[in-house]
Amino acid sequence: MREKWVIIYDLRTKEVKVRGLGIGHGNPVRVQSMTSTRTEDVAATLAQINALVEAGAELVRVAVQSRASVKHFKEIRRETDVPLIADVHFDHRIAIMAADAGADKVRINPGNIRGPEKVEEVISALKANRIPARIGVNSGSLEEDLIEKHGGVTPEALVESALRWADFFLERDYEDFVLSVKSSRVPDTVKAYRLLASKTDQPLHIGLTEAGPLWPGAIRSAIALGILLEEGIGDTIRVSLTGDPVEEVKTAWEILRSLEIRSRGPMIISCPTCGRTRVDIVPIVQEITEAVSKITKPIRIAVMGCEVNGPGEAAEADIGVAAGRGFGLIFRKGRIVKRVKPEDIVSALLEEIEKS
Repeated sequence: MREKWVIIYDLRTKEVKVRGLGIGHGNPVRVQSMTSTRTEDVAATLAQINALVEAGAELVRVAVQSRASVKHFKEIRRETDVPLIADVHFDHRIAIMAADAGADKVRINPGNIRGPEKVEEVISALKANRIPARIGVNSGSLEEDLIEKHGGVTPEALVESALRWADFFLERDYEDFVLSVKSSRVPDTVKAYRLLASKTDQPLHIGLTEAGPLWPGAIRSAIALGILLEEGIGDTIRVSLTGDPVEEVKTAWEILRSLEIRSRGPMIISCPTCGRTRVDIVPIVQEITEAVSKITKPIRIAVMGCEVNGPGEAAEADIGVAAGRGFGLIFRKGRIVKRVKPEDIVSALLEEIEKS
């Protein structure tokens, strides 16, 4: 059984560096997201990048959809130090321009670049600028010959596409790339990444593409990514949700923290409430959650509403409270440090957290 807050790093893959940030081969599983603003709106895009970084994003992807948008991407690049990934589709010239404009990494799907000679030009630009790429294969943009060969968009077809292009890059003496094979279906995503991981030592970016709205999308992503990460598959992750991308970062960290692969900020353990509960737990948990939302240091906080499981769970936490009839016991590292009235539970708990 793992000890608390153990960080598990995979040594099976190669290392790729993005603006000095290591991915794969013993580095932490990296968290990334993508801006949803118009890249042409430089101020809004920079504000969202800053919000993503504050939430814990270590890399940020930005859509570069046209040659005209490259100049805006270049301006964004000048205004932030976070590793920026240029997301480019269809036009190889945009990928080349983005590389020349200061992108720290370029994400392409070679299958929609329309021709191997154009992909070769992109590789030349990547080499010239000494930056890596992500070869991103998605279920929605798979090559027609592979769809026909496999009888549809299957995990095997996704993996064959990724390996086809991986070989293409490697044959041209370029190995500085990450692979991904995303599907919007959990079983297909898991099967594809398992198969891909068995056939390559390139770093893998994992995610469930088009996962959906916040609530169902977070659950689907947690299932797919959780299975893969627990099996040691995945070097960098993105949770793709419909909505504010800050929620993607929060969800990604919660997945990593739940598996005890990486930890950042508070983990709040709270009881589900039942007929045994001695205090109204819901508002207490909500208030505590909001109060500690800006903390980045790992800390385990237990908020328990009765005397059955409360003392044991609270004692296991770094800081916790177990409520009894008309009182709350504040714990620190298993030791009772204070007995308080129900109305003082939140303030007493926050006071102990501030001491940490």
